[in-house]
Amino acid sequence: MIARKVWKRRLLRMTPLAALVCANLHANDSLTSSDWGGAGLWQTPVARMADEGEFAFVATRTSPYTRYNVTFQPLPWLEASFRYVSVANRRYGAQALSGDQSYKDKSIDAKVRLWNESHWLPDVSVGFRDVGGTGLFAGEFVVANKRFGPFDASLGMGWGYLGARGDVGNPLGLIDDRFNTRPTARAQTGGEFNSNRYFRGRTALFGGISWQTPWEPLIVKVEYEGNDYKHEPLNNKQPQRTPVNLGVVYRPSRVVDLSLALERGRAVMAGITLHTNLVTRPEPVKIFDPPIPERHPANLAPEQVDWKAVSNELQDNAGLKVTKITRRGSELLVTGTQIKYFYKAKGIGRAARVLDNQLDGTVDWYTVVTDRHDLPIVATSVHRSSFDAFADNRIDLETFRRGTERTPPTPRREEVLYNPTPKRWDGAFGVGYGQMVGGPDAFILYQVYASYDVDFQITKHTWWSGAVYANLINNYDRFKYDAPSKLPRVRTDIRRYITTSRITMPMFQLTHAERLGTDLYGMVYGGMLESMYGGAGGEVMYRPTGEHYAIGMDANWVKQRDFSQDFGFRHYSVATGHLTGYLDTGFHNVTVSASVGRYLAGDIGATVDISRAFANGVRMGAWATKTNVSAKQFGEGSFDKGIYFQIPFDLMSQRSSPSSVGVVWQPLYRDGGARLGRRYNLYSLTDDRDGDNFEDNLGKITE
Repeated sequence: MIARKVWKRRLLRMTPLAALVCANLHANDSLTSSDWGGAGLWQTPVARMADEGEFAFVATRTSPYTRYNVTFQPLPWLEASFRYVSVANRRYGAQALSGDQSYKDKSIDAKVRLWNESHWLPDVSVGFRDVGGTGLFAGEFVVANKRFGPFDASLGMGWGYLGARGDVGNPLGLIDDRFNTRPTARAQTGGEFNSNRYFRGRTALFGGISWQTPWEPLIVKVEYEGNDYKHEPLNNKQPQRTPVNLGVVYRPSRVVDLSLALERGRAVMAGITLHTNLVTRPEPVKIFDPPIPERHPANLAPEQVDWKAVSNELQDNAGLKVTKITRRGSELLVTGTQIKYFYKAKGIGRAARVLDNQLDGTVDWYTVVTDRHDLPIVATSVHRSSFDAFADNRIDLETFRRGTERTPPTPRREEVLYNPTPKRWDGAFGVGYGQMVGGPDAFILYQVYASYDVDFQITKHTWWSGAVYANLINNYDRFKYDAPSKLPRVRTDIRRYITTSRITMPMFQLTHAERLGTDLYGMVYGGMLESMYGGAGGEVMYRPTGEHYAIGMDANWVKQRDFSQDFGFRHYSVATGHLTGYLDTGFHNVTVSASVGRYLAGDIGATVDISRAFANGVRMGAWATKTNVSAKQFGEGSFDKGIYFQIPFDLMSQRSSPSSVGVVWQPLYRDGGARLGRRYNLYSLTDDRDGDNFEDNLGKITE
């Protein structure tokens, strides 16, 4: 029996990625996943790492456990996973609430490679299983791998769940006697890092061999594991005839692995792995993009050009929504917003071709001034003759790079050639999907909704934004449980916000933003700022062009909205705001941001966000927030945390797009460390000031 049942509410916001994961991509041909996700044999990990950018979904079934794992590789030496484990012979909670739903456990893993395999030395990695969950399956390990032709052999030592057999003394006991005893796992609410248990207690050896058979799709794996299944969590001891597990992996395609094994000498394991590399995968051919403009020089003076027609072509072909065209001596400047291409260089190159087909030799520089909501962000200049030479393959990329410049836009005397009438109203219909995973009501609570989003430009720097959502399909009739809270319910009333009304208005906001100086921006806003809060606030940000740092500050007074998400309010209000610093470390394009301030529940603390960006725009990151709220006050999870991915639509679509899909795994939706969810922030609006997208993909300027 379970002595203590903890009801859990976990949030997973995810846009479907099936088309991406199942695309025909190159995979690491010699590496397979364990039952727990991550590179491994069956129950045991290996020291190997996947290629940077690898992403995998692994589902396995070994009675009584079904595991759903997501694994990703943000750095060459770092592997991370999160998972849900369904325990079939244990119930989630009370029958009246959860019915026959099986118990669900969540966990986070991490593995770090210490050094690479060489002629004499093996790959060596150290790792942690269930490091950030309930700790039911917590364990640590050190493992080494050495390859011998088609055979890859591993040998490791496990602590905790991985070494539950405990037939080997802890070698760390030679350093300190405290390593000989592993403290009893105290009752946890999940999310805690019990460092006082790491690498403590008796251990067990594990290891095995992976054999790449002569038939390429088939891999055979055999292992000796360190768990005897006599100490399973939830008092769920399992019989084990032998610690040797044996099975095969069959690869019907480059992105699918099918696994079948015999474990514990008696239990059949079946699994499937869908894997892809988000970084090295080829982009789909953009068959729906307009063709690259062919050269047919008109040789006109700037004053003779039909700039209205050119403006239309710049938008249709180069993706530039033009707000102004000017001339400054021999430099032609186009100011506008990129609405079609994710890669900045691609849009600028097409703009250069469009202009080349119009202008005579009196213009030798093309400059695109990027703006958003009339905020000038960055001026990118291309030397005309250098661009032509690169397009004709007469110079190489590095030589051409010297013919480009990125500078902050500066007001100077300019001759205005074209000033189009601004389009004030911009709206779009859409269909969205949201889900919550791992709660006591049902493992998946889902919603499909229709949406209409609109922006109305009132003045040059002021606009109104609104959104209306209409529920289409959901299973929220099963959504009954509200998590307990010892703090003001600033987020845990989510059930009421998404079930009270079928038609909601998550946003109704007035925004005014201006550039206050060469590198300084400011913004004020008011209205219904998100689905749960309305109010007013402001933000300032200092962000130098081309630099790898920025600093910003926001301050807000907000009031909790009615559950129906209309124009009504509830009684709770709070002043909240943060000082945030951003730093691109220059190490593998890792960016670190740190915020300090006051959160929605009135708690004071800090949030740290660490992410890795790749040249193709994929970003993998994680955040954690710790405030002056104790773990007991916070409740289940102990502190706020999460993992996220950003994936450009360019990697999934045959039509170019500047947008990205966001995937967020937030294991718990609690009140501590909760921040205001504003649609607009100055760091995102000014992201073109970071030149990495342009510089890393400069070669796409001819596409």
